[in-house]
Amino acid sequence: MKREITGYHRDEEGDWVAHLACGHQRHVRHDPPWMNRPWVTTLEGRERYLGRQIDCGDCDTEGPPDTSEHDDPAPECTP
Repeated sequence: MKREITGYHRDEEGDWVAHLACGHQRHVRHDPPWMNRPWVTTLEGRERYLGRQIDCGDCDTEGPPDTSEHDDPAPECTP
């Protein structure tokens, strides 16, 4: 199911995680050739993708969460 990106944060390993409008989160790594997302490597790229929809596998399998998995749905775009 497609959901809008509402913000970002970095996980413990420094990888970017997108906050989705449904309340779930999804890693958005740039790790060619398996994952080709060069936009996530720059502040401008992450800002450009705010509001765009990406697949939420959790919504497909579990449905929307009862509560948000992230504390702040506001964009966290700083490197």
